[in-house]
Amino acid sequence: MHLNIKPRYSVPKIIVFILSLSLNFPLVAQEYQTFKAQKGDGIYSVLKQNGYPYSEYINKFIELNKTNLGKDNALIIGKVYRLPLKNDSVATQPAKIQPKAKPRQEPVPEKTVNEIFGPAYREINIKSKELAGAIYYLESGHGGPDPGAMGSLNGHSLCEDEYAYDVTLRLARSLIERGATVYMIIRDPNDGIRDQQYLDPDKDEVCYPNSEIPLSQVARLKQSTDAVNALHAKNKKKFQRLVVIHVDSRDEKKNIDVFFYYDKRSNTGKRLANTLMQTFEKKYAMHQPNRGYSGSVSERNLYVIKNALTPAVFIELGNINHTRDQQRLIIPDNRQAIANWLRDGLIEDFKKSIK
Repeated sequence: MHLNIKPRYSVPKIIVFILSLSLNFPLVAQEYQTFKAQKGDGIYSVLKQNGYPYSEYINKFIELNKTNLGKDNALIIGKVYRLPLKNDSVATQPAKIQPKAKPRQEPVPEKTVNEIFGPAYREINIKSKELAGAIYYLESGHGGPDPGAMGSLNGHSLCEDEYAYDVTLRLARSLIERGATVYMIIRDPNDGIRDQQYLDPDKDEVCYPNSEIPLSQVARLKQSTDAVNALHAKNKKKFQRLVVIHVDSRDEKKNIDVFFYYDKRSNTGKRLANTLMQTFEKKYAMHQPNRGYSGSVSERNLYVIKNALTPAVFIELGNINHTRDQQRLIIPDNRQAIANWLRDGLIEDFKKSIK
């Protein structure tokens, strides 16, 4: 005989349903920290001020805030943005109690100090040794009595030598972080890396090691090339590259991309230029997939790369008279991005060369 015995107590169905839901939701939640963009804010400066490594969190920030970003991923004043979670590996599961482990001492990163980068950037943490043994001569265009190409925006003068110098400084610092030896051929005693949009022009730049820059164009080009060749002889048989950075001046309607020149007699210079351009193509495809990239590589009979003993590339960053190209120059984050992309291209060139 089958006995149908009802339980004495039962759990209401609604309670069972609620309990089952609660088991499917995380017990640990994290909230995004937010901020409202102010005048002068950029992704690079905001991440830095909040203790985020730029290269590690830039893509996460863009993905998190892509609907609120302007052209070239610029921050829009008054918009509210979310900062990425600093530990994305925290899962949506209850934290497990781990047995106590002995405290591990993290290795202290190697540091160096160079006053040329200014008070905010003088201390440099050496992040890797991937460029150990590589020597770079970095030369920004013009300087001293010659400001180079000039444009204007919102009542401000934009001088080629100031913006080319800031990008060159940022590149130099980034290369040093990777273990390279860097010589700044054009140097300014008091203009370190600047995070302003409008860079005040001056005429106190000198040529390595500390020579006054002449007004004559030929004398100026010879002076910087002689400085590079003297260093080249000193570092004979070592891996050496010369990177010359300028800003072009064209009709204000002409929008151009970053492009690269090499001396026709230098196969090494040609390979370097192509590697840099390919790096920029990849970066634009990654960060601005619908934009496209129209930069180019070509040979050109330019004094510095023609007469330098070191394999060289000559770079034009854009048109100082075109509105969109001006944004590439005046926004500090954009200047840093250019420097980072050039660094990545130079790392790739170094790897190819030492195989």
